[in-house]
Amino acid sequence: MLSLLVSLAHAQEATKQSPPLIQTLMPMILMFAVFYFLLLRPQAKRAKAHADTLAALKRGDEVITAGGIYGRVEGLTDDFVTLEVSDGVKLKIVRKNIASKLKESTK
Repeated sequence: MLSLLVSLAHAQEATKQSPPLIQTLMPMILMFAVFYFLLLRPQAKRAKAHADTLAALKRGDEVITAGGIYGRVEGLTDDFVTLEVSDGVKLKIVRKNIASKLKESTK
């Protein structure tokens, strides 16, 4: 009796068909597309805009660092920026730590 039930179970498994491959992969493809358009693409745009801002820095620009320090650009190299944060007070920081450039003089 038990062997009959086991053989019937195996027979039913053999007749089942698996879904097509495209139907199996479609949810994964859709999740990747949503992930790309909602997360990766906007982040790449922000990174490009930040890189363009850093490349366009010039002496006299007013900037804010990632740490919240406000200053005026006094000197530039490829990797470093010298900021004047107060009369006679200068800080040398890594160029990538410039968070934003102020539009125009805020005075």
